[in-house]
Amino acid sequence: MAAMKPRTGDGPLEVVKEGRGIVMRVPLEGGGRLVVELSADEANALGEELKKIVG
Repeated sequence: MAAMKPRTGDGPLEVVKEGRGIVMRVPLEGGGRLVVELSADEANALGEELKKIVG
């Protein structure tokens, strides 16, 4: 059985390595969080795209 954790949308952006994947938790306006699991290659590609936008 999974551990019960409070579900709140408040909190910072989190990125952690879990096993072989990278899990990113992004707080959303209006509450809740977007949870995305990425491979290392996908995380690198996302980083490159973000760098193009923010400089």
